Amino acid sequence: MIVPGFRAAAAEAGIKYKDRLDLGCIVCERPAVTSAVFTRNLVKAAPVLDAIQLFSGGKRFRAIVVNSGNANACTGMRGLEDCRRIRRDTAHLLGCAKDEVLVCSTGVIGAFLPMDRYVAGIEKAVSRLSENGLSDVAQAILTTDTRPKMANRTISVDSYRMTIVAMAKGAGMISPSMGPPHATMLSFVCCDAVVEHGFWQDVLNEAVDASFNRITVDGDMSTNDTVVAMASGIAKNPLENGTGILAPILREAVTDVLMDLARQIVKDGEGASKCVSVKVKGAKDVLDAELAARAIADSNLVKTAFFGQDPNWGRILAAAGRSGAVFDPDEVDISIGSVQIVNKGMPVGPEAEAEAAGLMKEEEFSVVVDLGAGSHDFQVLTCDLTDEYVHINADYRT
Repeated sequence: MIVPGFRAAAAEAGIKYKDRLDLGCIVCERPAVTSAVFTRNLVKAAPVLDAIQLFSGGKRFRAIVVNSGNANACTGMRGLEDCRRIRRDTAHLLGCAKDEVLVCSTGVIGAFLPMDRYVAGIEKAVSRLSENGLSDVAQAILTTDTRPKMANRTISVDSYRMTIVAMAKGAGMISPSMGPPHATMLSFVCCDAVVEHGFWQDVLNEAVDASFNRITVDGDMSTNDTVVAMASGIAKNPLENGTGILAPILREAVTDVLMDLARQIVKDGEGASKCVSVKVKGAKDVLDAELAARAIADSNLVKTAFFGQDPNWGRILAAAGRSGAVFDPDEVDISIGSVQIVNKGMPVGPEAEAEAAGLMKEEEFSVVVDLGAGSHDFQVLTCDLTDEYVHINADYRT
């Protein structure tokens, strides 16, 4: 996958594992208009803190350097100094300013980066930069993921053509809540469109809210969650500030790409065997719909029932009931796929549950909960909770 104006490469730096790609570099040939969102976790990793500070002073960047295997989180001043050294050394190799380089990390929390190996890895990656290197970076950022995650879209309107290629990683510690500057999920978006920063930041905010901020694997928010979108301006389309004819098309395309990646993350959740859409409707307001949907999607009891292909509607109703949403339990309807299993707070019957259990054998299915309290809805994508998830996370550090 190629985006005009971008080169990329990956290297085996030995940050945690031997003989595998674990360090990547994405470079724009010119300072790219860049937007970003970061984790809202109070505990933020050094690369997140460093990047937020950089965004307070500038909106154009040349490069992203990213590693897997070590989150550089809870590493104090040394962690920040390591980020600055990475930016300085990368900038020297690329011939750009150190404040035009962003650093991202994912992996084990509480360990210092092996800087000698890291710097050697940067040199190796920069020497390999090519237009075809984005897929290697998508491989290098993986931790417990079982496969790379990439998506692309091409926009053609009249004589204008714009390209979007994005990648993501994430399989565990996935319950993102990200906003603009003020096991982990990382995503990088490369686009050749001409944009202005305010519009580009709005595009990313909307796309993230509709995608990554509506998924959960285990209900845990990472210290490192970051999405960065770079626009090279090579496409030479008319400058888009949100009012041009291309603006809504570009907005939709970026959202579509991130929703594609978000689904890939859930389907590759640690140990996951099911991808489940949880939709709460009939809420008195959007907040209540979101509270109930997230409580259901994050419930360990509900998620283990998904794994067991058990239409345990009592767990679903109980999760909604403790969510803080206001509704009358005697007005609630619950369906799995097209099969209604609860009507006005009461079970429909064993035949309906048996039919629903059959639908739950599929890799993907939906759960719809109608609270009967209003007209608002919210949807979250989640997965089941399996014994493999426990095995992966019981010995993640060792």
